[in-house]
Amino acid sequence: MEKKMMGCLALAFGLMILVLNASASPSNDITCKAAVTDLMPCHPFLVGSGPATPSFTCCEGAQNILNQATTTATRRALCECFKNAAKAFGINPDRAKQLPQLCKINVPVPFDPNVDCQS
Repeated sequence: MEKKMMGCLALAFGLMILVLNASASPSNDITCKAAVTDLMPCHPFLVGSGPATPSFTCCEGAQNILNQATTTATRRALCECFKNAAKAFGINPDRAKQLPQLCKINVPVPFDPNVDCQS
């Protein structure tokens, strides 16, 4: 009897998970971790230890982030993410400000450590 009850409980729990997953709207927005990973090829340029221009893979990663940051909430979250990552990775602010122009991308938020990500 107890095994039957546990089996029914497990089945009910499994069905609940399926229903919740089916009703959740799919999100293609990029996460902070994925965005930082996409920008890792930019690290030598951004810290000033690499060439004076970003690599093709760096610019490709930056464009990928822009393509996936489709909502205002995601862009604000990424703004905060990048501000924190810039401090952690020792990013040169002047190099960061050059990245959009050098990669020929249009970024809706300035690359500035003092930017207000909520506005």
